Amino acid sequence: MASLLSVEHVSKEFHARGKKVLALNSLSMTVDESEFVTIVGPSGCGKSTLLNLIVGLLPISSGRILFRNRPINAINPEIGYVTQKDNLLPWRTLVENVEIALEIRGVEKSERRRSAEGLIRRVGLTGFEDHYPHELSGGMRQRANIIRTLIYDPELILMDEPFGPLDAQTRIILQDQLLKLWSSTKKTIIFITHDLVEAIALADRVVVLTSRPGRVKYTAQVPIVRPRDVFQIHESQEFRNTYERLWKELRPEVEMAEE
Repeated sequence: MASLLSVEHVSKEFHARGKKVLALNSLSMTVDESEFVTIVGPSGCGKSTLLNLIVGLLPISSGRILFRNRPINAINPEIGYVTQKDNLLPWRTLVENVEIALEIRGVEKSERRRSAEGLIRRVGLTGFEDHYPHELSGGMRQRANIIRTLIYDPELILMDEPFGPLDAQTRIILQDQLLKLWSSTKKTIIFITHDLVEAIALADRVVVLTSRPGRVKYTAQVPIVRPRDVFQIHESQEFRNTYERLWKELRPEVEMAEE
């Protein structure tokens, strides 16, 4: 399997109030085509910074990031980015928000509407096409946020704690829907989360980062067959073994970050 993304000895330094803050320190990792990778680590370890570097929103201090063997030096339109906040435009309806990327690209209205309605149907939002964001629940808005990215078919999708603000019941429903979307599209996904259960349930591989400055401490394959039942997955022995192995590596980093 060919690597779609390669992060090679990447460091990122910020300057604030006359001080230098090293957010990432010589971080290296690869992501394969169609792989679902989750990243966990303590607060402040540079997880979101890493995604901003990958998509080209921030310059790298040292090292390099390659996408299909090409260095990333600016915003890459082949990479989609789903943030924690849905950022839906309040003056546009659900369907208008979902189709906006195709509208910007000049896709004919009937075609983009057909694509948007198909994705809306797949995530269970049929009947809400003409509702505005303030008329939708948090879970509905986040589903719209995800399919708004999927509609323009990026090769790599970055997801920065997209389910973080949601209640536990809504989170697990959206995890299930995300896995179903992923299994049908096989898009490459890098997914950041603070929830180790979520990280294991979704991923082919979990990457553990150290406390700041972040670097890769440990990587584990998830030996749980697909398709997965996220509602019952925590009951399997493979899940428990993987959780214990990852928590053993993650716990000291979390404790160090809190000191």
